[in-house]
Amino acid sequence: MLLLFLFFVLFSHLHTAFSAHCTTTTATKTFQKCMTLPTQQASIAWTFHAHNATLDLCFFGTFISPSGWVGWGINPTSAEMTGTRALVAFPDPNSGQLLLLPYILDPTVKLQKSPLLSRPLDINLISSSATLYGGKMATIHNGATVQIFATLKLAPNKTKIHHVWNRGLYVQGYSPTIHPTTSNDLSSIATIDIMSGSTAVQHSNVKTLRTVHGIINAISWGVLLPIGAVTARYLRHIQALGPSWFYAHSGIQLCAFFLGTVGFAIGIRLGELSPGVTYGLHRKLGFTAFCLGALQTLALLFRPKTTHKFRKYWKSYHHFVGYACVVLGVVNVFQGFEVMGQGRSYSKLAYCLCLSSLIGVCIALEVNSWVIFCRKAKEDKLRREGLIGGSDKGSGIHS
Repeated sequence: MLLLFLFFVLFSHLHTAFSAHCTTTTATKTFQKCMTLPTQQASIAWTFHAHNATLDLCFFGTFISPSGWVGWGINPTSAEMTGTRALVAFPDPNSGQLLLLPYILDPTVKLQKSPLLSRPLDINLISSSATLYGGKMATIHNGATVQIFATLKLAPNKTKIHHVWNRGLYVQGYSPTIHPTTSNDLSSIATIDIMSGSTAVQHSNVKTLRTVHGIINAISWGVLLPIGAVTARYLRHIQALGPSWFYAHSGIQLCAFFLGTVGFAIGIRLGELSPGVTYGLHRKLGFTAFCLGALQTLALLFRPKTTHKFRKYWKSYHHFVGYACVVLGVVNVFQGFEVMGQGRSYSKLAYCLCLSSLIGVCIALEVNSWVIFCRKAKEDKLRREGLIGGSDKGSGIHS
């Protein structure tokens, strides 16, 4: 089941990586170079005229709503949304025709303190326009492709450009509203060298780390940790196993915590590589689960003997913290799928199948334990009443 889960995760990400393509030809222009952008199946084509530092480009994006918007822009100073000089295409509220307006994304936009209003850009924008793929008969709908054309005059010897793009669900009047906040939407930034056509490696590294982070944490916190808890609950009552259940439980949990620590460290690194991209709930759940896992691991060092008077208190603490860690880990795995934009992916389906199989096994074992417990209680009652004699060794399982 784990191998099946890994296959689905890798297939999902590979499918996303190869689903987009770039082209250098449009209905009105032909460009020299093109590049597929790392998110939202977007791409960009351009021609750079070095003799006068002029850049002709075309951004290819897709709408996610008939009343939505698609935007592309350049940040003159850094690779982030704040400070971007953007061109945003959306249907005119009055005529329904495609409209392209300029916007400056200052810090108030990120804080959503005021509506985003169109204003002239303070960069040397020579011309701009937008068209829908398909010509004059094309309409704006979910999945419609838009082409945003722009011609800019760049500063001398400046060839690395910070490109920012995104898309939203609807527009209020002439003010685009906030875009979705999935991982792909929050990382729609790329620094491209327009001379060589190369892009900064950070984004591919971030995408790889994000995939590894998700796979490791799903296996450790979402699969191995619950299996370890199930092992302790149901195998420790099988007398024939002796202390073997404890070694199996400890080994599985230590393996899960080790992998979880690696995934947690990768998550911390992802936060450092993605300034301005925060996932409050996912981050808090991750820190809480890691701290509880660390407490469980340290509890092994202070495990009292079975005859010690504090043993019952230690067991209560160990059970409470352990089950809390399992629940938080599973919840955070599902939260991670939403953060990565995999809420309806095959990888999430595979994990749900794996988790449901484990839950089914737990239900079967729980029913079996209660059947044996009730049978043994009935036999003890009959034995006390003298209706049966001797000692019943039974199956060696009780709950």
